[in-house]
Amino acid sequence: MDTLILLLFVFVLATLLGFELISKVPSQLHTPLMSGANAISGITIIGGLLAAGSSMQTAGMLVPVLGFLALVLAAINVTGGYLVTARMLAMFGKNRKKGEP
Repeated sequence: MDTLILLLFVFVLATLLGFELISKVPSQLHTPLMSGANAISGITIIGGLLAAGSSMQTAGMLVPVLGFLALVLAAINVTGGYLVTARMLAMFGKNRKKGEP
C-alpha cells in the first residue's frame, strides 16, 4: 500500500511539473521539443508491449489492460508528432507550384 501511494505521488508530481514546464515553452521551440517527446513515447511503446504481453495469471487483468492502453496512446502520440514535424519541415522546403514533383 505504501508503494502505491509513493507511485501515485510521483505520478501527480510529474504531471504537475510537466504541465508547468510545457506551458512556459515558447511556440518557436514547441515543434523541436516534440521530437524529444516522440523518443520518450517510443520507450513507452516498448514498456506497453511488455506490460500488454505479461501473463494474466501472475499479473492479474489490470497490467495487460493498462499496457495495451499505454501502447495505443503512445502510438497515437508518436504518429501525431511525426505528422506535425513533417508538416513543419515542409514549410521550410522549396516553394513548388501544384503539379511539380
